[in-house]
Amino acid sequence: MSAISGLTQSSLASEGSQIQMHIPEEPPKSSEDALEFISSIGDDDFRYLVFGDSLVTTSDTGKEVGEFTVTIEPTKHKGEECFLIHANSHGIVDTVPCGTSITAYVSKKLETLEQQHHEYVKLENLPLDRKTFIVKQNDGYVVNKVITQGEDEQRMARTFKHEHMEGFISEGSNLLLQRLLVRKCLSTKAGVPDNLQFTSFDSDTNLCSAVYKTLEERKQFVGDDDLEVVGVERTINSLSDLPTTWQSYFTLDGHLSNRVQVGSPVTMKLVRVPTPVQEDEEPPKPTFDKQPLNWEEDMQLYSKFLDRKEELKGDHAVYMRHHPELRALLADFLQFLLLRKPDDVLAFAAEYFASFSAHVPNSSPYLNSTQQTPFGTRTNTKVSSSGQKP
Repeated sequence: MSAISGLTQSSLASEGSQIQMHIPEEPPKSSEDALEFISSIGDDDFRYLVFGDSLVTTSDTGKEVGEFTVTIEPTKHKGEECFLIHANSHGIVDTVPCGTSITAYVSKKLETLEQQHHEYVKLENLPLDRKTFIVKQNDGYVVNKVITQGEDEQRMARTFKHEHMEGFISEGSNLLLQRLLVRKCLSTKAGVPDNLQFTSFDSDTNLCSAVYKTLEERKQFVGDDDLEVVGVERTINSLSDLPTTWQSYFTLDGHLSNRVQVGSPVTMKLVRVPTPVQEDEEPPKPTFDKQPLNWEEDMQLYSKFLDRKEELKGDHAVYMRHHPELRALLADFLQFLLLRKPDDVLAFAAEYFASFSAHVPNSSPYLNSTQQTPFGTRTNTKVSSSGQKP
């Protein structure tokens, strides 16, 4: 299945016993055009980019085999204004369930502040699960990777210096970058600048170049509507595998209409025309003269005071509103819970969320996966905190 970052065909068959990493003597660098594009981004450029997209995944025979969704919304991460990007791609290809989910915090300069990337392929005899965590810190970027294949688990941790990550575009920030390219370049007929080369990770988490270029405009039928769409091609030049290319088409207001990984048997496409993004003209702000305020004697203000007083008692509700990422995290957990159907839900939840905590010793996040399931019983193999079997 053409996942968000794309599990390679070799990953579907097997994941080697060791995580292979190729460290070049001189890491690739972003082009000057790419760095100039990032520096030219202003707050107004994001004004009409906050919305959701939903596409259907179809096979080469036209059969629906899954779905792809992506949402971008403003939020704060450790006090910094940024965007929360959540993307999901789930489906069944050749009777094999597979998918990808991404939750990322991206700054207004396209810096990835934090990202969680989860990929899975539920092969009958050897399921593959891969999680990658990226965190920006003061001294650079820290990348943690966990690959579980059957009962075999491998972990990798690596730090990248800031000077090597200039112009770095993660899978999460790529979704925001493509909307920016459509709004700033393609919709104005200017096209994507030549030699627009950023840095990114390949499927083995090696730094490599990511090249963007314009695709020819074309028409796309969505139901009974004929839409004019513009395209962006993204190519990851892996250091350990062949280049991987994605082609994405967008409506002129930035809605994703079609997405395909070149060589993949599936395509993600729009089946319903989304509501157009309307650019509003803001009226001038009204001005009011200052007046003395005696709120205790004002019935309306006093009522608002009481309402606010009760609202402050709901600390849990306030926390949920200030952390919209919890909705995406809980949605992934509930989906996983329905797939596994554990007997002890509390223990299952503790093991699941412990894998996201920096304060809990490393352990297998899927200890319950070896218990009784509707399809049979697996042997329970304990995994130590270091990730090694006894």
